Amino acid sequence: MTLLVLGNTCGLVLNAAVLAVSEGQAKKAAIKKPPPTLSSMARQLNISGHVELAVEIDEQGSVTDVKTVSGNPILVAGAVAAVKEWKFTPFEENGAPTKATTTLSFDFKQ
Repeated sequence: MTLLVLGNTCGLVLNAAVLAVSEGQAKKAAIKKPPPTLSSMARQLNISGHVELAVEIDEQGSVTDVKTVSGNPILVAGAVAAVKEWKFTPFEENGAPTKATTTLSFDFKQ
């Protein structure tokens, strides 16, 4: 006997759609965005570089998750801590608030 399930047979509809927004759109929608700080260790070691983060934003505009895409771990810590405090005007899709994802990048120079 072979069982083949096509689609959702229980009538349950899951809204798994997440809106992908550009970095420019995200930064424009940011209403609270404390800047990332350079740690004392990074200053002492004279570390500079680029950090890129993948950010998830909920329907209320709060950051729910931050993952490192690239960057020196010593620099990443300050960027992640700052981005977790960011707040956005809620993103909308079809007139309703929706979850969103974006990538944010930061350059640390000494």
